[in-house]
Amino acid sequence: MANVKQLLEAVGSQLDQVCKIVIYVTHIDYRDVAYPAVGRWLRGVYPVSTGLVVSALGHPEWSLEVEVTAVILDES
Repeated sequence: MANVKQLLEAVGSQLDQVCKIVIYVTHIDYRDVAYPAVGRWLRGVYPVSTGLVVSALGHPEWSLEVEVTAVILDES
């Protein structure tokens, strides 16, 4: 989530502009750790969210992947 924050800020957005999040985990038990951790970063933000248990991710060593959609406000 620190990476997500950094990437959002680099394009003119921030965590409170997250409108959708999808969390992929490779084992159902990982939800117990992943969901609260993400929730701490998004405290007070209520995006549409989906959690999915999948058999594998893009790299064999990964056990979690987070997909985030956020708004970039037009300041003009």
